[in-house]
Amino acid sequence: MEAIQTQNIKIERQPSQERLNELGVFNWPIWSKEASEFRWSYDEPETCYFLEGDVVVTPDGGEPVEVGKGDLVTFPTGMSCTWNIRSDVNKHYQFG
Repeated sequence: MEAIQTQNIKIERQPSQERLNELGVFNWPIWSKEASEFRWSYDEPETCYFLEGDVVVTPDGGEPVEVGKGDLVTFPTGMSCTWNIRSDVNKHYQFG
């Protein structure tokens, strides 16, 4: 498993099934969204696991970060960003 941290966004590429089970990912709610672009701000941290999709998240004043299928991503509290969904997203998510 490759773990990357950029601009306080933590990305685990292709985490193991054990890691996902340990976090209880498959018990989290699912969020789906079609290809689109929108602004978002995080009032609390969000951890999500992408089942499908291809997204570029650009933090305000930062560099674009690509995430998508198979990535376990944690977005930090207080981050404002733009989401550019290039292919439809389906992800498990948890706040806090």
